[in-house]
Amino acid sequence: MNSPLPLRTPCPPGACDCQRDELLDRLGADTRILLLTRSEEQRLLERLESLQSLEDLERMQQRMFDQLGIRLHIEPAHGEVRSMRGIHMHFDAHPGLCRKTRQSIPAAIRRAMERRPEIAWRLLDANDLLGAG
Repeated sequence: MNSPLPLRTPCPPGACDCQRDELLDRLGADTRILLLTRSEEQRLLERLESLQSLEDLERMQQRMFDQLGIRLHIEPAHGEVRSMRGIHMHFDAHPGLCRKTRQSIPAAIRRAMERRPEIAWRLLDANDLLGAG
């Protein structure tokens, strides 16, 4: 007999705006994001913190979309980028994506970029902010 996959436990009432219950109540809704349990989220964060290249980051973005249905956009701020904070990261609206997760994933990516600044440089270069043209 197959047991159902574990779903993320609900956040305490009033602590999050993830709309988890509404997502579960909606017939035919994409609930893949709820498969990101707290232990799976920790594994994802560890993996993101150990990024080795821009290509690695892009693969992880694609895997998050393929497996969880979440789309993360990463782009440099307009104008001058002086630190990792100048690189904007935001998710498309997605019910079920916990507020803490929306904060912890970009933080893990920033930590990886601080350890390996060449990832940020390649991202800036890919967006033509280093003046390669």
